[in-house]
Amino acid sequence: MAVPSGALRFNADSRKLEYYNGEAWWQIDSFTPDSATGGARGVFGSGFAPGGGNLAIDYVTISTTGNAISFGNALTTYGGGSCASSTRGLFIAGSPGINNIEYITISSTGNAVTFGYLTELRVTNVSSCSNSTRGIRAGGCLVPSFTGTSTIDYVTIASTGNAVSFGQLSITRGRLGACASSTRGIFFGGGYAPGPGVTNIIDYVTIASTGNPTYFGDLINAQEGAHSACSNSIRGIRAGGGPSNYRNVIEYITIASLGNSQNFGNISTARPVGACASSTRGIFGGGYTVPATYYNTIEYVTISTLGNATNFGQLTLQRHNMSALSNGHGGL
Repeated sequence: MAVPSGALRFNADSRKLEYYNGEAWWQIDSFTPDSATGGARGVFGSGFAPGGGNLAIDYVTISTTGNAISFGNALTTYGGGSCASSTRGLFIAGSPGINNIEYITISSTGNAVTFGYLTELRVTNVSSCSNSTRGIRAGGCLVPSFTGTSTIDYVTIASTGNAVSFGQLSITRGRLGACASSTRGIFFGGGYAPGPGVTNIIDYVTIASTGNPTYFGDLINAQEGAHSACSNSIRGIRAGGGPSNYRNVIEYITIASLGNSQNFGNISTARPVGACASSTRGIFGGGYTVPATYYNTIEYVTISTLGNATNFGQLTLQRHNMSALSNGHGGL
């Protein structure tokens, strides 16, 4: 018997309600907290692969497990900072020492598009965080001198254009971890000479304002490892580290309070990772250890609990020092 147009059914494989339009079955969209943020998609952008810099962008659906899927390519930046609204992701600066800002539309796939430029020329190893409107970049390393910078600048994510000055970090450094709630941006650790070497300091800013950061507390261990932090609206998590001192430790803070970080658990291997999050999960991808060992591993934790990371899947290629972002993080 022919299926009438408008008929409904429950697809037991996809666990979704579907309707028949006269020619094919179509999934009926339903509201969930993740759908409000575009589906909680995690994106890993570019990085360093065996043989040098790589511009590939991958994505995963954070609520599932499985291997990453190709998204597209960055234009010129690899190993820089990243941040996102619920619709748009930004890749900020990176090697070989440039001040470019690029963007993608997270719910689609495709190559990055030019957004604008940072306030400083030739900067790499920056870190970034955001709420739904502002993206903030902090610190980094100036090329070719390889000295640290304390500059913080910001952009309005929904527009395009050049960054504007925000303030100065308390300590000159790059390779920070960064995450955010809707009101606070958090900066973890970092290092670079001249400066403190590797530091355990945690700073925060009020995203809607401008000005220098305020002291939040200290990490358990002095640590660097760019792009190694993520958050939901309550907890910020910093994982792994390197290259000065490889660690597998995961630490956390409560963003709305002040205080030192606390132990959360461990990732599988001591290495620097790229990190992003949904409202429930933090995921960590890639990494590098000496001598010349590259990882494509993706792991995840449940942010509201404590414990070691669990296997998620693999990136499309082995690489490290990636930019990582999501459309479901704690700043939205």
